[in-house]
Amino acid sequence: MKAAAFSRVARSTAVFIVLTAARSAAQTWPGDSAVRAILQERVQSKRAVGLVLVTLEKGKAPVILTAGMSGSAAPLDGNTVFEIGSVTKVFTTALLADMVRRGEVSFDDPISKYLPSIVRVPSRGGKQITLFDLATQSSGLPRLPTNLKPANIANPYADYTVQQMYDFLSGYELTRDIGSKFEYSNLGVGLLGHVLTLRARKGYEALLTERILQPLGMRDTKIVLTPGMQSRLAPGHDGAGNAVANWDLPTLAGAGALRSTANDMVKFIAANLDSTAGPVALALARAHGPFRDTGNPGMRIGLAWMTLTPFDAPIVWHNGQTGGYHTFVGFDPANARGVVVLSNSSNSIDDIGLHVIDPRLPVMPAPKVRTEIAINPALLDAYVGVYELAPSFQLAITKEGSALFAQATGQGKFQIYPATETDFFFKVVDAQVTFVKDSTGKVNQLVLHQNGANVPGKRVP
Repeated sequence: MKAAAFSRVARSTAVFIVLTAARSAAQTWPGDSAVRAILQERVQSKRAVGLVLVTLEKGKAPVILTAGMSGSAAPLDGNTVFEIGSVTKVFTTALLADMVRRGEVSFDDPISKYLPSIVRVPSRGGKQITLFDLATQSSGLPRLPTNLKPANIANPYADYTVQQMYDFLSGYELTRDIGSKFEYSNLGVGLLGHVLTLRARKGYEALLTERILQPLGMRDTKIVLTPGMQSRLAPGHDGAGNAVANWDLPTLAGAGALRSTANDMVKFIAANLDSTAGPVALALARAHGPFRDTGNPGMRIGLAWMTLTPFDAPIVWHNGQTGGYHTFVGFDPANARGVVVLSNSSNSIDDIGLHVIDPRLPVMPAPKVRTEIAINPALLDAYVGVYELAPSFQLAITKEGSALFAQATGQGKFQIYPATETDFFFKVVDAQVTFVKDSTGKVNQLVLHQNGANVPGKRVP
């Protein structure tokens, strides 16, 4: 497990897709055989171990397709259990919307109203962080607290305590105005879940089960697995296919602690597509938004839900990633269609989910086989920095030991490997980076190569 892995919960690979998606004629949903072929190719190219995909269309029974193996004795099917990572966030905001519906909280409530008085909640310009700010990822809080220093990088959130979170909040100074900018924050939504439990005086899992999961009949969505669920758990694998440990998020549960199945998740999508299906469904619909801009082209945010509009119709979606799993859930509200993709590999499957909803969005091909060369690690220092490829879309290059990593706005951090002294490539996606020097020999920009596009980015001073 790379040290960067704990920062990957719910990366937004779709940002790359938005920048480079081809504009082609509208198409109907791909048929089952075409989708099955996509899943099988993903397994054959070793970008996945096991996959379960379920589609839902109004008036039709859900269709479940699988590929690969679970990695355990249990077969892959609609009852296979996966970690769903940051898809948990849309359950947390569903809980918020339901508590607002009941009159227990207000979107505009400052979070300080519910936290212990010993916690100094950061504020700025006379404005306090509200529940709405946390839910729309615009509180000004960072992605992760700086005092998250896991004893076990294979289970990075397991030993992070409530007191540590309180200590971080009490000492943090906001660097921008609240509500002024989107920044994906596991801390923020984890804190939201914590605040809601304080208001309800009930633990996160118990509260979510009572208010959302039981009414929807989702009996296989939990944090603490029953013996039956444990027997159906698909073991997780990292991007290289190695078995890895499951994650535990006791303090930041609302950001990514849930495990679930395809059969349960399709119930959740069905409820999101039909606001007339009861009070819980009405609360779910209220969470969709969108309410605020993200700064990414074609992307806005509701209560955690992302709304992507690459063409004419919006797609509402979220994804999740832990050390050994990747999940995508999304739907087309205009046509009452939805899809769930569950994988027990940390490699992204967002492109598959988006493609099934709208085939004009491409499926990412397997990365070409490229040869990594050995270079002097001292050369990497010149590349470290932040590069702006579009307004509010940057690529941060960092060095860890003798390796170079790239992290795009709202996405995870991934190692890039040298093909030459200035050309580097990703292994998790077919994309490359070229560093460009000015006349003095200083690196002043890079070029991202992906899907036939070459996107330059100037180095931020």
